[in-house]
Amino acid sequence: MSLVARITTLAQRDAITATGIALSGVWLFLVALFWLLAPGGEGAPGGLARLAVVMGTILPLVLIWLAVRTARAIALLRAEADELRQRLSQLRQVTATRGVPPPRPVPEILDDADLQPRAPAPVPAPAPAAPRPAPRPATDARPQPARAESPAPVHVDADTLIRALNFPDGPDDSLAIAALRHALQDGDHARVLRAAQDVVTLLAGQDLYMDDLPPEPVPPALWRRFAEGARGSAVAALGGIRDQEALDIAAALLDRDEIFRDTAHHFLRHFDAMLTRQVPQMDDAQIAVLAETRSARAFMLLGRLAGVFG
Repeated sequence: MSLVARITTLAQRDAITATGIALSGVWLFLVALFWLLAPGGEGAPGGLARLAVVMGTILPLVLIWLAVRTARAIALLRAEADELRQRLSQLRQVTATRGVPPPRPVPEILDDADLQPRAPAPVPAPAPAAPRPAPRPATDARPQPARAESPAPVHVDADTLIRALNFPDGPDDSLAIAALRHALQDGDHARVLRAAQDVVTLLAGQDLYMDDLPPEPVPPALWRRFAEGARGSAVAALGGIRDQEALDIAAALLDRDEIFRDTAHHFLRHFDAMLTRQVPQMDDAQIAVLAETRSARAFMLLGRLAGVFG
């Protein structure tokens, strides 16, 4: 509960308690007045009469404080209900101001299994030239390492990789889904894409969508210098995401969320290595399209905060 709501609730409960004390005082005053003004009897009251007098005196006090306790509980429930209504109203306002959220970076049809690099088809072993010796006991058997541990490189052209780095716009974006599936068959590309998906998804969880952060255009030559190893102020213009709200949200995540911080540095490292490998093979038009992808926007945003661009 917020501080203002807590103070308001305490004030209401104190007022209810004061009312209960006042009513109890009035009742006791009336009882005392009754005893003072009542005519004297002929003798002492019997047991039943004495019990009736005691009950008539105490029972109203019990009822008063039961009412006080109930009223205090109702005041607390009302304060909590008001706070919940305020929070719901704030959430509706935030949703209304943002409008319909952009499509998810990766459609739901791609599960975790789809995001794993696919192992190449196993090659049949040649037939033995001579009879094999008797097999060893099961206790001596050792499983052979799976081929998926070191998958053979898969050729992924630049256009396919760029389309995969932008992620599909939805389950109907068949071209991007096909490009993503193909790129994930290569181990190096799969690591970059998984890291990029993790970062983009975590940022989207904070209502920070890459579609809302168009970067400032930079010449492709600057990306080539970065791929060749230039860092710091020489490539400062690559940190082209300058939305202050987005920078503040991402900076807060990097500062307080250890999981996000590790994920972001993992992504920056792999995307940097991918640029070093791929940019020299791309023409200027492909580099310009690469810079507009969701993955590249996340790289520019987090790289700017991490000091990659000076």
